[in-house]
Amino acid sequence: MRIDRRNAAPGWSYAFERIRQILSPNVAIAPPPGGVNFERDVAVPMRDGTILRVNVFRPHGDGPFPVVMCAHPYGKDALPKPRGRGYAPLLQFRIMRQPMPPHFSAWTGWESPDPAFWTAHGYAVVNADLRGFGHSDGVGELLSAQEAQDYYELIEWAGTQPWSTGRVGLNGVSYLALSQWMVAALRPPHLAAICPWEGFSDCYRDFARPGGVREDGFLPLWAGQVARVGRIKDNLRAEQLARPLFDEWWAARCAVLERIDVPALICGSFSDQGLHSRGSIEAFRRIGSREKWLYTHRGGKWATYYSDEALGWQRRFFDCFLKGEENGMRAVPPVRLEVRSDRESVSSVRGETQWPLEGTRWTPLYLAGNGDLAASPAPLEETQAIDARSGTASFVWKPSRDVEICGPMMLQLGVSLEGCDDATLFAFVRKIDRNGVNVPFEGSYGFGYDVVAKGSLKLSLRALDEAKSSPWQPVYPFAAMQRLAPGEIVTVRVEILSSATLFRAGEALQLDVRGRWLYAHRNPPIRGAQFYETGPAGRIVLHLGGAGDAHLLVPLQLHEGR
Repeated sequence: MRIDRRNAAPGWSYAFERIRQILSPNVAIAPPPGGVNFERDVAVPMRDGTILRVNVFRPHGDGPFPVVMCAHPYGKDALPKPRGRGYAPLLQFRIMRQPMPPHFSAWTGWESPDPAFWTAHGYAVVNADLRGFGHSDGVGELLSAQEAQDYYELIEWAGTQPWSTGRVGLNGVSYLALSQWMVAALRPPHLAAICPWEGFSDCYRDFARPGGVREDGFLPLWAGQVARVGRIKDNLRAEQLARPLFDEWWAARCAVLERIDVPALICGSFSDQGLHSRGSIEAFRRIGSREKWLYTHRGGKWATYYSDEALGWQRRFFDCFLKGEENGMRAVPPVRLEVRSDRESVSSVRGETQWPLEGTRWTPLYLAGNGDLAASPAPLEETQAIDARSGTASFVWKPSRDVEICGPMMLQLGVSLEGCDDATLFAFVRKIDRNGVNVPFEGSYGFGYDVVAKGSLKLSLRALDEAKSSPWQPVYPFAAMQRLAPGEIVTVRVEILSSATLFRAGEALQLDVRGRWLYAHRNPPIRGAQFYETGPAGRIVLHLGGAGDAHLLVPLQLHEGR
């Protein structure tokens, strides 16, 4: 079985749906509620004299109240504007597809907690403009120690106000999530809990250069936008272009996750691969907190965050650790696992004890010259060459029974090059149905035609940190380039990001190995905002069978009638 490539990319119906949503975004916005005290542009002085400004929403009455807080560069006052009988959604909701409509109030800024929801449940909400953005003074330095120190002081301010109980929790999506790692590692005394909802924790590995491969899609768009709306010291795109190796600049923007000790509810979605998925799950594994939960899903980012179920988790979490309620949160299994069979269909939601999952059967599927993924390696070595800029080598495995593939995957294979000394290597894992048709999944930036999972590696940055690597997760220092000599064969291991997918008997897993990104052209409204650099022209030669041990390591969970 091979995929029918006519069904492997978005078609006209998908394009027309995207155009319809651009003209009329799939978002539901409610009017602000009454009975809430709303203070705008409250000044908070930093230790260096710079004034940051926050909006404060408080339930009616004197309190005190526990605090739900966020800080970001998007402008706390960039809110939906009245239009006719309703409100106009923010531009982002037009650009990025919404598979299901997010529901929130007109006080809700981009990717921030909804003040209407939280004040109705007895919380004060603080929404802060970071240094250099919105109405705050100064010059910002994104993802920096300075930003973390500012956030520390904002938390301490919120924790010592007369209307505050002194217990502060952080909440928010994307930048409002990733900014939590650095400040939580500083351990502000009044910080009681964090809820980073999809936020990378290593800018280089998770976003800017996954596998050492430069991201050329969303990052330049985002970096250009924040440079236009704020006053910043460093432009992330310029630094990304200038710093192909993981150096001290990148290291300074990685939190020491092991220092985080407050309770944490972390969302790690499988639909945000190439942006937040890897870093969220890695943070769950590494933070020092004894009480931590991982909420996984493969739906739309914003619809999920504002959904009744997700808000129920967030509220129960904060009620426990900000209000001190004994509501059973501590007894909830650490991992909320959502398994899908396709973009719309959830086959299972259950509690698990750890990530990767307990009882995982790590199973190697060996790449064969005939295009199979086999249970054992071929005895003799074979080679398969692909054009580095246009070729694809595909390998297929059909399970004999229903199985779940839940967790990260790893591709190992021998590689040599012809006509070049470096290449980008991409691995895409697809699901194809019994008729050979591609099964789409939700992806980053609202892209609705993603594959099951993906990974990338720049061959010159293939050196492993053996001490930190595991059989299922290669870890690269990205410290020095090693270009390939003519005829040199090297063994590489490609990290493939986490997913949770049901494969039924008769369906198939297909591995595509390529030298360039899956979609040849950038088209953010239709094909998402992701795009990656392509290596030089030449040929990539894959060495299969024999002693090369070329295989795809998959995390199997047998599907016992779940």
